[in-house]
Amino acid sequence: MSSYAKFMKELLSKKRKLDMEKLVPLTEECSAILQRKLPQKLKDLGSFSIPCFIGNCTIGKTLCDLGASINLMPLAIMKKLGIEEVKPTGITLQLADKSYTYPYGVVEDLLVKVDKFIFLADFVILDMEVDVDIPLILGRPFLATGRALIDV
Repeated sequence: MSSYAKFMKELLSKKRKLDMEKLVPLTEECSAILQRKLPQKLKDLGSFSIPCFIGNCTIGKTLCDLGASINLMPLAIMKKLGIEEVKPTGITLQLADKSYTYPYGVVEDLLVKVDKFIFLADFVILDMEVDVDIPLILGRPFLATGRALIDV
């Protein structure tokens, strides 16, 4: 029998009395875990949406996306709003699937009303399919302008 096997047999077969005289202090964190007093974990709520108006048109829910570096509007919505002044742009957009697309242009200083507040926003116009539930994407520039505080 190898020395390791002998050691393991001795360790497992001999029942020793435990020394219960020692007191081991625990930190608050350890105590909370053992007593199951930790707050319950919450699920990721994902992105959020807010209702907004542009001009006299109700846009409805608008996606607020902390991952977007631009405010995005489909070309069809721009035409529906009657916006004619579009500046050409040389930017290229890389989408989440790593593909590239070229915007139709940029609309600057558009008045966006959220509740009782009115903000100026620039939108990149993209010839894309309109999502009927969430037609616009408001990115970090809009959230910074509105000084949005997001508690996640």
